[in-house]
Amino acid sequence: MLVSAKEMLNKAREGHYAVGQFNINNLEWTKAALQAAQECNAPIILGVSEGAGKYMTGFKTVAAMVNAMVESMGITVPVALHLDHGSYEGAKACIEAGFSSIMFDGSHYSIEENIEKTKELVALANEKGISLEAEVGSIGGEEDGVVGAGEIADPAECKLIADLGVTMLAAGIGNIHGQYPENWQGLNFEALAKIQDSTSGIPLVLHGGTGIPDEMIQKAISLGVSKINVNTECQLVFAEATRKYIEAGKDLEGKGFDPRKLLAPGTAAIAAAVKEKMEMFGSVNKA
Repeated sequence: MLVSAKEMLNKAREGHYAVGQFNINNLEWTKAALQAAQECNAPIILGVSEGAGKYMTGFKTVAAMVNAMVESMGITVPVALHLDHGSYEGAKACIEAGFSSIMFDGSHYSIEENIEKTKELVALANEKGISLEAEVGSIGGEEDGVVGAGEIADPAECKLIADLGVTMLAAGIGNIHGQYPENWQGLNFEALAKIQDSTSGIPLVLHGGTGIPDEMIQKAISLGVSKINVNTECQLVFAEATRKYIEAGKDLEGKGFDPRKLLAPGTAAIAAAVKEKMEMFGSVNKA
């Protein structure tokens, strides 16, 4: 049912497009993302942070829900269930819970420790046939309490991690999580080109996809970025659509307070945002 992200990312790299990772927070989020992927005939990676996993009562619950939804919704496009910014313990727990892809974020460790832990997780992931994402040079902004300063990763360190046999590599190139401040300098394409050269063709991952101008995203894809993570944008459109529904007093009309009705506009807004991103990333009809 769920697949490793390896094949979809290698195809994306060869075809010069990117696969979107869309973070999920609950049933509505998951349903909207899967629906959009099926309608766009596009591969999709569902990202789950450790905080979101905890919120949904644990990784086993998430894996069971996603597997069941893929089946009951008749989803035929490739779907990977991926741990986002996982700790060493979290990565092991997700392997155990049945995720088809994991990210181990060892960027806050020394490069030696990052290598050691990544190496061990690569062996475990290979054993289970799942994909593994590693990170070098922390991504700016805040993700579940992990704060990065928007660093630029060192190409030599990227090579050391890529050579361990990871499926994909997240390398800081000035990108940040959350909303971008007005004084943001933009992506560092020179650094991206150097990282690309040093890692001999491994699919690269761009975190913090919300708020990066489209032309920058497209240039990053042309330089080897094959996976782009989107989270904040879906949260913002969900909040905006829900606010409009309540401000229009719809929750006070008839059974408008029913959570299925209350959450419907936000869910539709997420599906629309996912489709828009898939079109921009070039992954439509690439399933």
